[in-house]
Amino acid sequence: MELLIEKIKNEGIVLSSSVLKVDSFLNHQIDPQLMQEVGKEFAERFADSGITRILTIESSGIAPAVMTGLQLKVPVVFARKRKSLTLVNDLITASVYSFTKQETSEISVSKKYLDEKDKVLIIDDFLANGQAALGLAEIAKKANASIAGIGIVIEKGFQDGGRLLREQGYRVESLAILDSLENGMVSFENSSEKMEELAR
Repeated sequence: MELLIEKIKNEGIVLSSSVLKVDSFLNHQIDPQLMQEVGKEFAERFADSGITRILTIESSGIAPAVMTGLQLKVPVVFARKRKSLTLVNDLITASVYSFTKQETSEISVSKKYLDEKDKVLIIDDFLANGQAALGLAEIAKKANASIAGIGIVIEKGFQDGGRLLREQGYRVESLAILDSLENGMVSFENSSEKMEELAR
């Protein structure tokens, strides 16, 4: 997605060989116009998948998920990372390890908002090691929902998450795939070449 790639080139800050800071438009301050285009792109890619619900995780996945839900005209459910006084009963839970925060958290979704009739699209802002996406997939499976695919705004192609998810048979659609963050520079992988390579 060229608009997203240009935004990353212009505003992304490389903090290390594994960390890209994009808080000026994605995961702190949000660029609504960009998120609208992100939502349109995901909606186009999954238009014929029969999506009934979008599943994401708080908090950075919410903006792209909501914009996608707006385009597909389906509700968006986000898994909570924190305990809530109003969300205590009939929960579906999974454990997710965050490499960024170096901690494991339990995420949860109410059974009220996810069931066996649902065909779920999982959306998240970043894909690195795949733990958040796997946690969301586990929640969907526990609800007996089917998973149509996983939409990722930015995938770190040099980390294992994308390969892990694809090897498990998930359809993963990433709008920008980073090839490297070495030497303070962002380089991008060609998505079509990546998919051809995975198909071989």
